Amino acid sequence: MTTKKTAAEKTTAEKPAKKAATKKAAPAGKAAVGPATAEAAPARKTAAKKAAAKKTAPAKKATPTKATPTKTSATKTSTATKTSAAKKATAAKKATAKKASAKKSPAPKPPGFAKRESRAAMVKRAHAINEVLAETYPYAHPELDFEDPFQLLVATVLSAQTTDLRVNQTTPALFAKYPTPEDMAAAVPEELEELIRPTGFFRAKARSLLGLSAALRDDFDGEVPATVDALVKLPGVGRKTAFVVLGNAFGVPGITVDTHFGRLARRWKWTTSEDPVKVESDVAAIFEPSEWTMLSHRVIFHGRRICHSRRPACGACPVAPLCPSYGEGETDPEKAKKLLKYEKGGMPGQRLKPPADFPGPPAPPLGG
Repeated sequence: MTTKKTAAEKTTAEKPAKKAATKKAAPAGKAAVGPATAEAAPARKTAAKKAAAKKTAPAKKATPTKATPTKTSATKTSTATKTSAAKKATAAKKATAKKASAKKSPAPKPPGFAKRESRAAMVKRAHAINEVLAETYPYAHPELDFEDPFQLLVATVLSAQTTDLRVNQTTPALFAKYPTPEDMAAAVPEELEELIRPTGFFRAKARSLLGLSAALRDDFDGEVPATVDALVKLPGVGRKTAFVVLGNAFGVPGITVDTHFGRLARRWKWTTSEDPVKVESDVAAIFEPSEWTMLSHRVIFHGRRICHSRRPACGACPVAPLCPSYGEGETDPEKAKKLLKYEKGGMPGQRLKPPADFPGPPAPPLGG
């Protein structure tokens, strides 16, 4: 009986054993925990450092945040500077544009000229211009040297595409060798060409001179005819040449429409045509025939001396108050004076033998 234990007793005896085992295991558990805890300590420190770094990171980011206003301020300053420079550049461009437009704008019309005028007003103004020209050029004359109708005819043919001065410098030797139509008709072409070479287009001009000289010899007994119809039938002779000869060698009224006359007639609104025959007709309807020859001389004189093709001397022009085209040229009086030619500019005229009342010195001979 004594050796057998009941199940209850066994259970009671196992309980202290289990407790003792638990107590013994506890230190082992503590010992196991201890090193883990020790190893975890550096990890915790590292984690703490990382946490501290994370906390300090915003502080580091704060530095550029503080610098941001500085950059923004600099950007604003730069933008303001660029805007100011752009405004200055725009203002400079506008000022330049204003200056350019001021230069391009036409000069104001002088008093006495109406922009729109009737036919009667234009005719009245045209006669006023002729009166001014008559006062300005009382000595107006043909600017070709000649002693008879044949010499004037030859000189006028040679004057195409060159100056009267060049013709006047060339004809003395020409007329010394060929004084009559008969002499010139018998000339050797090469010798004639060499004499008139300085006038340009000498081969074509030589053919014209040989042809007209032969026609005068054969058809008109060596005399220059005194009608337009007869003259224009001669080789190299047109209406302009015919009227030069008729007006100055025979006293027959005529309008000489050369490049100067046509240009001024258009500038003064006497005509709008480029055709010399139409210009002649338009101007002839404005003036009496008795005025035609001298009007031609005056207008041509004015075109050569003051109202030039490229740079008219508007500031020195006596016709300015009556000119619809005033302002096309130089309007400053002092600058305009420098553009004047021949006797108006203090220089010789185009004739080697000018008339007695000519105010300027004679032109020099060829090579002089």
